[in-house]
Amino acid sequence: MAGITHLLPKPQQIHSNGQQFVIGNISLSSPVLTTEWTDFIREAGGKITSDAKQKIEVRLTDTLAGVSLNKDEAYHLDVTNKKITVEALSPKGVYWAIQTLRQLKQTDRKKTFLEGCVITDWPAFRIRGFLQDVGRSYISLPELKKEIAALSRYKINVFHWHLTENQSWRLESKVYPELNDSANTTRMPGKYYTLKEAKELVEFCKQHNVLLIPEIDMPGHSAAFIRTFKCDMQSAEGMAILKRLVDEVCATFDVPWLHIGTDEVQFTNKNFVPEMVAFVRSKGKKVISWNPGWKYQPGEIDMTQLWSYRGKAQKGIPAIDCRFHYLNHFDTFGDLVALYNSRIYNQPQGSEDIAGSILAFWHDRLVTPEQNMILENNFYPNMLAFAERSWIGGGSEYFDGNGVILPKEDTKEFKEFADFERRMIWHKEHNFKGYPFAYVKQTNVKWNITDAFPNEGDLGKVFPPEKELKAEYLYEGKSYGVRQATGAGIYLRHVWGTFVPAFYKDPQENHTAYAWTWVWSPKAQDTGLWVEFQNYSRSEMDLAPLPGKWDYKDSRIWLNDSEILPPVWTATHREKSNEIALGNENCVARSPLMVHLNKGWNKVFMKLPVGKFSLPEVRLVKWQFTAVFVTPDGSRAVDGLIYSPDKTK
Repeated sequence: MAGITHLLPKPQQIHSNGQQFVIGNISLSSPVLTTEWTDFIREAGGKITSDAKQKIEVRLTDTLAGVSLNKDEAYHLDVTNKKITVEALSPKGVYWAIQTLRQLKQTDRKKTFLEGCVITDWPAFRIRGFLQDVGRSYISLPELKKEIAALSRYKINVFHWHLTENQSWRLESKVYPELNDSANTTRMPGKYYTLKEAKELVEFCKQHNVLLIPEIDMPGHSAAFIRTFKCDMQSAEGMAILKRLVDEVCATFDVPWLHIGTDEVQFTNKNFVPEMVAFVRSKGKKVISWNPGWKYQPGEIDMTQLWSYRGKAQKGIPAIDCRFHYLNHFDTFGDLVALYNSRIYNQPQGSEDIAGSILAFWHDRLVTPEQNMILENNFYPNMLAFAERSWIGGGSEYFDGNGVILPKEDTKEFKEFADFERRMIWHKEHNFKGYPFAYVKQTNVKWNITDAFPNEGDLGKVFPPEKELKAEYLYEGKSYGVRQATGAGIYLRHVWGTFVPAFYKDPQENHTAYAWTWVWSPKAQDTGLWVEFQNYSRSEMDLAPLPGKWDYKDSRIWLNDSEILPPVWTATHREKSNEIALGNENCVARSPLMVHLNKGWNKVFMKLPVGKFSLPEVRLVKWQFTAVFVTPDGSRAVDGLIYSPDKTK
């Protein structure tokens, strides 16, 4: 059962048969994907021979019993001692079956084998993708390929390539080469993708069963276009130029879809959007557009992509839900909980009108080096959580129940998240070595957190928990309780306010909270500590904290009654700008702080004041904390620790 218990995403139906398919000489009978099968067998340590007793047989069929949704991606897999049988309606399903087989591989001292089982599997949603905003911040082609290849193994099937922005037009144009001139680029000048590279990435995606959707944003987000041509896209001259560019784009991208943007802009030409949709369709492409944006009626657009809470699906127009899926605002731990538990568009599975979802990584602010765009967005953990949710469907809420807070341990939701976390960490250790993957187990990290005391704007004001740890406090005639929370990162108030529930149901400005736990260590040891009190968004012009301060809230932390001071912040600028990179503010993008744990119980205590929820230095104040002990290199959690607010093992 070992191989079966770490599958990610979980199959819709799976049964162990107790058998093992030993990898060795294998005969292959497959009408499709022979290259992929050959690669898989070779990577597993086997060899294809025509007369082998071990067999793999692939059948393309007209129907699969028990499958009623997204049949073209469904597959049936039967693994026994002597034979692997794969049935699918299309090569897409066969490809996903191969990815499942990769995860079934086990090795003991004598042999490599695949765990025996019977699986019938299909996706709940037909679109399961991610967006990289390279229009603002260029991401190298090898990095994009690395992401696409890794995620295709977890059944992610769409890559949304946001190619144009105010900062730059990142796609080469041979018709208008001046569009790529460094003089017309305000970030990362000289960085763009050649048409040859674009074609190369399309083919790479096809090889990995991933649909590439290019986006040419129009008529908004187009300052690079305006700088180059000295005219607006909606003008007659601008539309003529844009049509020549769209011609070039459509000829370059051998894909069925083109995304045309249409968000965050004032329309001055009522004919612009209908005319551009018709033009793109005339090139044989289907068209996607952001919502809110242009107001379409059924038949006037092929698909919409919903952004912000105002995005609404329309009957008769397939929709992609991205409304709470802007990862550039997410923290490392709490938001992952909400993402995993969330239903896509509050539906248990897809339909004609609800196609699925795409996680968006917007790089509004310059982030360097490139790896930090992956680390600080918690890219791989978020994508694996989403890969499972978008494949199996379901979910307990739409970011509106427990939100970012884990429910109690005896609940179904907690057990499901803990099981996902266990499997994700297994894949981190086995399949993501060398990848930026900043996540450690958090379902064992427990805290006591007080009700919030009113500080009247005095962030340094002292309250009773600083004198004594108790289960309840009486302060100025009012009782203040203490409740438990679980997680390495806890939001007291979410970055999006009460749209996403956090620890406090009705958080108020000018209050002070306290959190503490006891950590039992089996030995005296030096360890690392991830700690932060303001996870910095990748889309805000926020300033780094002042020297010697954790944040602009006067947050503080003590270990065994000795205060832990913040690191020296590498960003010292006092001018707000999206073009000035931050440095080491986010804890996962710097070396862990080195601390000492005594053998036995260790006290961790935090003071968590907040003033205003929006400040001149930080537009969206995150009332939160992250604290978890990690190895000195930050690669994993410290073994053997027990986090217990009441000192119980």
